[in-house]
Amino acid sequence: MMNKPCGYVCSAVSDRHKTVYSLLEPELQQLVQSPVRGKRLHTVGRLDCETSGLLLFTTDGNFSHSLTAPENKIEKKYIVKLHQKVISLHQKYYEDEFKKGIVLPAEKKWPVQKALPAEIHFSDESECIVTVTEGKFHLVRRMFKALGNEVTGLQRISFGKYILPLELAEGKYISLKNLKKKKSMLKSFK
Repeated sequence: MMNKPCGYVCSAVSDRHKTVYSLLEPELQQLVQSPVRGKRLHTVGRLDCETSGLLLFTTDGNFSHSLTAPENKIEKKYIVKLHQKVISLHQKYYEDEFKKGIVLPAEKKWPVQKALPAEIHFSDESECIVTVTEGKFHLVRRMFKALGNEVTGLQRISFGKYILPLELAEGKYISLKNLKKKKSMLKSFK
């Protein structure tokens, strides 16, 4: 589990941005290019270049599939910072639209799509926590764009049962085996 910083892509090779694999120690980087017994190190899902937070790595395809297969509807939570404040009067509108499933605007090669119902909880007028159960391209950003707002900060704080440890600095990572021993350092964002 890594606390991915902004400015890194979830790709093994990039000519424009640094990759998250460059933050790993050389022994782990080797598993990307030279798999051991056919098992290549890869990210479980992706975070775009400007999104920070919880990123999982594995060599286990079954583990990766169990968390990313659309039919499993695994919850992912994000802290979202918004460009325009959403006054309490309009927060209910956002909540209702998220519950219905928002029609996402087209972006790059992705057409107009309908998002599955999601949850939103405002902590103040310009910050909220969003819970989604799918992984469409720029999903959270496109949801807010559809409502006429812009995401200025996006951090994934949980992925299924895995919660980003408060003490895990950006760019650092920890083995899930070690994480289980340190449950007390986790914070619930429910």
